[in-house]
Amino acid sequence: MPYYDKEQIEKAREMDLLTYLQDCDPNELVPMGHGAYCTRTHDSLKISNGMWCWWSRGIGGRSALDYLTKVYGLDFTEAVGRILNEAPVSSPAQLTPQPAPKPFELPKKNSDNRRVFAYLRSRGIDSEIINHCIKHGQLYEEMEHHNAVFVGFSGDKPLCAAMRSTLSGSTFLRDVDGGDKRYSFRFTAADHNDALIVTEGAIDLLSCLTLAKQHGHDWRQYNGVSLDGIYKPKEHRAQPTVPLALRQFLADHPEIHRVVLCLDNDEAGREAAKGIIAALPELEVTYRPPEGVKDYNDVVRAVTGSGARIKTRGGIARE
Repeated sequence: MPYYDKEQIEKAREMDLLTYLQDCDPNELVPMGHGAYCTRTHDSLKISNGMWCWWSRGIGGRSALDYLTKVYGLDFTEAVGRILNEAPVSSPAQLTPQPAPKPFELPKKNSDNRRVFAYLRSRGIDSEIINHCIKHGQLYEEMEHHNAVFVGFSGDKPLCAAMRSTLSGSTFLRDVDGGDKRYSFRFTAADHNDALIVTEGAIDLLSCLTLAKQHGHDWRQYNGVSLDGIYKPKEHRAQPTVPLALRQFLADHPEIHRVVLCLDNDEAGREAAKGIIAALPELEVTYRPPEGVKDYNDVVRAVTGSGARIKTRGGIARE
């Protein structure tokens, strides 16, 4: 195995994917117009404006090095050697791409939604809002473990879902395999509204709508999207990025001019908000964390007097 020094590695990192494919594998590029491409092997992998994103897997980057390690599964040293062409590597035919993602399929529904309804009520969520979500297929109770399933749609087609345990002592929370994270749990205003609420999770979004109703506002007139989790922007990124679900909502609703970030009141929430604000200079973006508590469900539970013990991912049960 050849040794690559720091200078060689930095040189490999500088190679963007489009340049790499044009030089080394031009047949893999499929033009889409306006300087954008997809790849012949993965038609959901798009290359545009110096960046690439494999939409069906929710991963992306800029460099050819990211592509070779994340998409084709090469180890780091072999990927550097392939880019620099300074060491023998396997031929393209010998590469083993990552397994194709599982097709998205919603979990089977339970015969009723009683446990999901009771769980969300214990967290202070308004019953009318819960019933609205159930009626429109955005929320249901799955059959096997009675988890709450929060469904994201594109039009009438479900494309994404996240499951949350209805047991107060459980921290179980995961995405359904094969989902398109661009379409996480969301609300669209019944009438024109140029503002958008952004939360970390589905229960946070339901909490914001509950608070809006408690303050006498029509919650049906609110736009909202949950990010299905957040991350702290990486320091080495040249430019801040917009989370996939937020980016897609803005693309679907060009009338949005104001974005309110109702993210958690912690370091991760603050750092994520800072990155989103920097990435959307053309919009009016504000960070509005809950005061004195971690998230907006804490606010709802304090207002409604809900006393269920909710165990967080960090293992602490909050009264």
